[in-house]
Amino acid sequence: MKSANRILRCFSFALLLLTGLGGMAVGESSAAEIAIKGYDTVAYFRAGKTIKGSELFTFQWHGMTWYFSSRENKALFAANPEKYAPQYDGYCAWALTEGRKAITDPEVWKIVDGKLYLNCSQAAYEKWIRDIPGNIKKADENWLKQ
Repeated sequence: MKSANRILRCFSFALLLLTGLGGMAVGESSAAEIAIKGYDTVAYFRAGKTIKGSELFTFQWHGMTWYFSSRENKALFAANPEKYAPQYDGYCAWALTEGRKAITDPEVWKIVDGKLYLNCSQAAYEKWIRDIPGNIKKADENWLKQ
C-alpha cells in the first residue's frame, strides 16, 4: 500500500510539473534561454552597433534562442553560427580571464580578429582592453576548463 501511494504521489507530481509547462505560449522562451538578452548578434558585425532582435526572427542554436532584427540576419546566423556568436557563449570576456562566468551587458562589446567579445560592465571592459591578446589567451584557457 505504501509503495502504491508513493507511486501515485510521484505520478501526480510529474503530472503537475508537465501541466505547469503548458502555461508557456508557443514561441516563448524563458529569460535564461535567450541569448545575449535578445540582441541581434549579426548586427554587431553588419551594422557596427547593438540592435535588439525581434520575436519574429528567432533561431535555436547551442541550447539558446537567438533573436534577430531581420530575416536576412537570421539567415546569415543560421548558415554560420560560429562566425557570429559571441565568444564564451556570451559570458564576460574579462570574467573568464579570472576563471569565472559573468552575465554580460550586450551594450559593452568589441570585435577582435572577426570574433565578438562581450563584457559585463564598462569597468570590466576597461580592464580587458588593457591587454586584449593576453586576456583572450587567458580567457580561452579558462573556457576550455569550464
